Amino acid sequence: MDTAKPPSPTQEIVDPAAVQQVRAHPLDDDLVLQVAEIFKALADPTRVRILHALSHAELCVGDLAAVLDMTESAVSHQLRLLRSLRVARARRDGKQVYYTLDDEHVTRLFQLSLEHLGHE
Repeated sequence: MDTAKPPSPTQEIVDPAAVQQVRAHPLDDDLVLQVAEIFKALADPTRVRILHALSHAELCVGDLAAVLDMTESAVSHQLRLLRSLRVARARRDGKQVYYTLDDEHVTRLFQLSLEHLGHE
């Protein structure tokens, strides 16, 4: 992402100070992609339901499947993606694996999304 590009001939800068302020704080391309991937993960209704369930309790795949009325295979598939993006994490207890939101940042991001929409 080349943030130092001058405006094209068809672009008119209305507030040069605001443009300069934003350009002074560019985002790294890798970070942009990572943030986009997290929001893409949250863009799926099934994964939102999983996050909602995990925001209330640590659950195993079977319990998540029961809560969401889905197959364990379908839940596992979604959890793999959420784990790879560090949105959810797993904890093994004997033969059982329990899932929870990865950390307080994920919890806050989810809660802020609900608050933004007026639901708690």
